[in-house]
Amino acid sequence: MPQDKMISNGAIQIAAQGFGSPGNEPVVLVMGATASMLWWPEALCAMLAEAGHYVIRYDNRDTGRSTTGQPGDVAYSVEDMAGDLFAVMDGFGLPTAHVAGMSLGGLIGQVAALQRPQRVRSLTLIGSEPLGGADEPLPEISTRFLEHFARFANLDWSDRDAVCDLLLESARLCAGSGHAFDKAAARVRIEAEIDRAADIRSAFNHGMVSTRENWDGRILDIACPVLVIHGDEDPILPLPNGEAIARLVPGAKLSILEGSGHELHTRDFEQIVCEMTRFIVGQRGD
Repeated sequence: MPQDKMISNGAIQIAAQGFGSPGNEPVVLVMGATASMLWWPEALCAMLAEAGHYVIRYDNRDTGRSTTGQPGDVAYSVEDMAGDLFAVMDGFGLPTAHVAGMSLGGLIGQVAALQRPQRVRSLTLIGSEPLGGADEPLPEISTRFLEHFARFANLDWSDRDAVCDLLLESARLCAGSGHAFDKAAARVRIEAEIDRAADIRSAFNHGMVSTRENWDGRILDIACPVLVIHGDEDPILPLPNGEAIARLVPGAKLSILEGSGHELHTRDFEQIVCEMTRFIVGQRGD
């Protein structure tokens, strides 16, 4: 059973869960924009724990059961969200940990590895973008996604079915063509996300979060080992973003999820767990 904790970072409360034995190699999972810990599927967490890791996932601020502000009120930065990561590590008694971040979570992980390099043993960056440093502009979010996001401006947030339908369409657009989109499972997750949220609208505050400092090009200064995992059909942060990370960080490894989008699909779990386990074990020299 997951071990639930509420962790303080000053005035911010962070809801977190641990999986597996605390004596195993710790891996802290950081999710992306608008998403709570539920977007790290429990089955994936369990598989990582069974592979010999102590796995921790948590609700980013403004999601799930963590401290949630008013919609449109963003008084924090990516650096503050990196502070939440360190607070979670402290709450589980971890001086150091391997960090895996997806999307915005990958950006948070990069900032954390630069802020306190002694605390981040390694980085796994899933569907992420580099913290600057690329020689040329990288492809951004697809036009069809921008058109879809525009529909949120006129959404009646009191209409639960309408909210679910729009979030379900977001999940569908994130999916790649290599696996069948599981509409029923996605809806269950979205319903659970709405039920756990103090105000689901506040999750979209993440779209306004930026860095407080100028980190442009600082990815070149990341000293810890880096594993890049990226879907080759990612419509949010297309594959060249992951390839750029692998190119910019000396010794970084790249694993491509064929036919996958901006998602953690059940059929990719085995590849993700195997790649992460091989990578993390390699840091011990086993």
